[in-house]
Amino acid sequence: MGYEMNEEAFPHMPGKPWHREFLSIQTARPALFSRLPNMGEFIQHTASLNGVFAVPPLTRQQGKKREINFEENARLLRHMVHGRISRFIYGGNAFLYHVILAEYEQLLRCLSEMQSDELWFIPSAGPSCGRLMNQARLLRQFAPAFVMVLPCGNPRDAAGIEQGIREFAEAADVKLMLYLKDESNMGSDREAGLDLVRRLVDDGICMAIKYAVVRQEPGTDAYLSGLLERVDRSKVISGMGDRPAVIHLRDWKLTGFTTGSGCLMPRLSSDLLLAWRAGHFAEAEEIRTQFLGLEDVRDAWGPARVLHQAGELTTKCRNGSDSAFCFVALDRPAD
Repeated sequence: MGYEMNEEAFPHMPGKPWHREFLSIQTARPALFSRLPNMGEFIQHTASLNGVFAVPPLTRQQGKKREINFEENARLLRHMVHGRISRFIYGGNAFLYHVILAEYEQLLRCLSEMQSDELWFIPSAGPSCGRLMNQARLLRQFAPAFVMVLPCGNPRDAAGIEQGIREFAEAADVKLMLYLKDESNMGSDREAGLDLVRRLVDDGICMAIKYAVVRQEPGTDAYLSGLLERVDRSKVISGMGDRPAVIHLRDWKLTGFTTGSGCLMPRLSSDLLLAWRAGHFAEAEEIRTQFLGLEDVRDAWGPARVLHQAGELTTKCRNGSDSAFCFVALDRPAD
């Protein structure tokens, strides 16, 4: 598969190393997928949410400008593909809340070049209405299959959010994945927020929901129950990593799950999904427990921060400088 480097689009990116790494992913992909066991079962059509969605960090160059390090991101992607992960969401762990528009354009161009029937990339946008509309032009240009709308913490209500999301979806000409991280993400009126989610799904604007409201006991969740009364569960994926994945898949019958720790241990996340699909819940639970040590550290020190640092230790990918507003050094707990 050919690929021509656009130097103007990537002014800070070393062309030859990235080009080699990109081509190594492209050329290795068919042979890799054909020789892995159960790959025909594991990789379904990209429209399916029944799978593991890695939520990787976005590595950056050393130095004050902190440009995106596309070469190291390609190395991390290759590591995840070798672990049988084919779906990738670039969102919170990639610090896309803080990315500038020029970098956003570079990322969208990169992901659009790598998109294929086997690899599925979902960028995020937002979270504010103004930011969504600024990014809409670029999303219309590069036309990803889905875009995840980051959860907004700014002043908002259900009616305003619905209007803004509809205007963004029309401007970007893209289908959306909504990210529910808190019961108030869609406004302080919980029921009105869930109703707007239903309308966006019914109208074909929202195609998927990443559900990530943290519960001490994920088996008991009135908000999730209310969501599933309004939206078919086939459109909802567990969005909190491997910790609640088994309960969400087994008890709530959600269709897939996201993983941050699985960016480092992708084969384990893939095995967890296959065990669940086969009805081997005890095996899936045993696999899940292997993530808990890292998940405990991520909860204590900051999920994205630990993921960036742990990635350097386990995958040998250099993460470079911190993102502005998000320092990942582990010399103190997260604020």
